[in-house]
Amino acid sequence: MAYVATRGGEHAIEQSERLYREELGTIDAGRVAEIRDGMPYLVDRVMGEASLYERDLAALALAQSGGDLYEAVLLLRAYRTTQPRLAIAEPLQQRDLFTVRRISAAFKDIPGGQILGPTLDYSHRMLKLEVLGGKAVAPEPVEIAAMAAPEKQPSLTDWQKAQGLIADPTADTTAPDDIPDLTREPLLFPASRAHKLQSLARADTGGVLALGYATMRGYGAVHPTVNELRLSEAPVRMRHPRGTLFSAGRVRVSQAEIISKGGGLDLGFCATFGWNEVKTIAGASLDLASRLPKPHPASNEEFVLYHTEPVESSGFCIHFKLPHYVTFQSSLDALRDAKAKKRQAKAQEATQAAREPAE
Repeated sequence: MAYVATRGGEHAIEQSERLYREELGTIDAGRVAEIRDGMPYLVDRVMGEASLYERDLAALALAQSGGDLYEAVLLLRAYRTTQPRLAIAEPLQQRDLFTVRRISAAFKDIPGGQILGPTLDYSHRMLKLEVLGGKAVAPEPVEIAAMAAPEKQPSLTDWQKAQGLIADPTADTTAPDDIPDLTREPLLFPASRAHKLQSLARADTGGVLALGYATMRGYGAVHPTVNELRLSEAPVRMRHPRGTLFSAGRVRVSQAEIISKGGGLDLGFCATFGWNEVKTIAGASLDLASRLPKPHPASNEEFVLYHTEPVESSGFCIHFKLPHYVTFQSSLDALRDAKAKKRQAKAQEATQAAREPAE
């Protein structure tokens, strides 16, 4: 069988892209708005993995990619690199967050109370087949409670420290301006805690879930319990050059603290842009597992952070479908040469065997 190079060149490449775009159809502001408003959790995931919080741009990336998450994240990250960094927001504490959902699986009665917020945790997973028959399904109105939960909630960890349940770690005195930026600096190992949490924040959700699940099932020493899970809106506070502190708006964030009973009450943490509960729970488990002595390969810091990077890992995988004619042909030549030498050696052995009886 002969292998030859694909022909067609630039024109063929252009037509193949046109064919892809034709299947997606016309992309306009209306389609972008439908994706933004109709798929908020998908938009959140793209923003989180792209490290850029902009709902319209994330929806546009999804529209352009036809819903291919890896392509959408790549588009948004590429755009991000073209934008200047204007300022660094002020650091926040948990008590500063506008909390929409806050639960704990470790404690029933927590300071501030449990807030279910928006969730499908207790719902029946059934398709609304009537929609395909032409019937619209509108959400039922939410009943307004007699007493609304406070907008801001205290930190459960602070309460646990006060009770002596969790040791108070040494305070991190790193200035905000000195915190490393993973989007501008390479990831080096052993990774600093700031780099690790940044990497988990924008890691691939599926990859974090797969490795986190492996750690939970027994390929690690962590059996997590959710200490606190929050879906919140975080105020973006900026410092004006003249010194005035002002608000530039709010962004949706999710965070999870998990607690493990193995050898003491140790905490793992993960947070990300948007509302993405499964990623933060799995990420917090990996954060804790990677800090334990002799972590399993499934929770090894280098293994986890390298292999959950969505753009690099998907790009490496996809590049194998691009032309490798020269290297593959070289491998074929080496294979043919090895087979030829093997046949020659067998022929020499047969000739030698035929001569021996006569001698």
